[in-house]
Amino acid sequence: MIRAYKFLLRPTARQAVALGEMLREHCSLYNAARQERRDAYRHSSKMSIKYGEQSAQFKEIRAFEPDRQGRWSFSSQQATLRRLDKAFAAFFRRVKAGQKPGYPRFKGVGHFDTVVFPKDGDGCRWDSTPHDMQTRVRLQGIGHVRVHQHRSIQGRVKTISIKRDGSRWYVVLSCDDVPAEPLPATGAVVGIDMGVSHFLTTSDGAHVANPKFLDAAADELADAQRHLATFPKRTRQRTKRHRAPARKVAKLHAKIRRQRLDFHHKTANALIRDHDLIAHERLNTAGMTKAPAPKPDLSTPGAFLPNGAAAKTGLNRSILDAGWGQFLVILANKAESAGRLTIPVDARNTSRTCFECGHVAKEKRVTQAEFQCTACGFTANADHVGATNVLNRAGLALCDVA
Repeated sequence: MIRAYKFLLRPTARQAVALGEMLREHCSLYNAARQERRDAYRHSSKMSIKYGEQSAQFKEIRAFEPDRQGRWSFSSQQATLRRLDKAFAAFFRRVKAGQKPGYPRFKGVGHFDTVVFPKDGDGCRWDSTPHDMQTRVRLQGIGHVRVHQHRSIQGRVKTISIKRDGSRWYVVLSCDDVPAEPLPATGAVVGIDMGVSHFLTTSDGAHVANPKFLDAAADELADAQRHLATFPKRTRQRTKRHRAPARKVAKLHAKIRRQRLDFHHKTANALIRDHDLIAHERLNTAGMTKAPAPKPDLSTPGAFLPNGAAAKTGLNRSILDAGWGQFLVILANKAESAGRLTIPVDARNTSRTCFECGHVAKEKRVTQAEFQCTACGFTANADHVGATNVLNRAGLALCDVA
């Protein structure tokens, strides 16, 4: 089993500067490689450049810039080129599938936050000072950086990533051959219905409140963003007064992300601890939060009719704040580690189907929270009905597999 471990780094002031320089040089490499690919294709020959051809140039580039590109790990630079290669591969796949292509963009220094070392011992070394009580990771060009290792790791360290999140630095270890840690069987099964008013509702009738971290910080975040908006968006050099509100906005967003992640982990732990099987909806969050299509007014050229975009914006914000996709990924990973089973099922009509008589109708949702069957008269909480139907569909899925 593969597992990732994330630890906070405690770099010195000099090391923090060097970490920032490492990100800038890898960002420069990424953008230069993208520029080369674009220029080659725009040439009359329509030349296509691949990863192997660009990687072969490293020897000359590192010799030409020994204090810049030559300072960093060769393998980490190859990983950055592979990252670009994957972006182009995904672009061509979307073009072939007829989807919105999304041509790979240049990366701004503030948006290039990760450097990957593909192999422990090649340009980096985990636990580089084993004789010392303090865990450290050695990075080429930076030195031995202290790590706040709050838990032990298992398995074999395969890759090491350095990640910047606001003003904090993290090391992420990808380990394979991690043994599973199965929990004792409980004999309990549950279905869950994801929502906005409640984060989730179980088939047992329990509700987990939605903490709405973004809404809770909305006023403070709005003040910080208004202050930031008084400065120009695009400028070559930010002043000290400009950097302060930018850091504050980034810090608030990072705090919201950490709060949401902590909530997801704790909620998933509770479900995994108490149940052997958890059924959930297979959700397409990207499709659910897609902006509604415009409605042209045929009687007035150039005018448009109301399409509910304003109301949809608020719903989209609530869905993204809840973070259903992240939660379900965490739930599946924890279930695999604990020897539990998660079953995703089709989410269509789970809150419109009466689990007493099986009748399906849109009119059963009297309100957002109330369900009333128009066929048999059964009434219940709509989210509870959805969770029960999710569990029933998971049972049918198990029967089909058997």
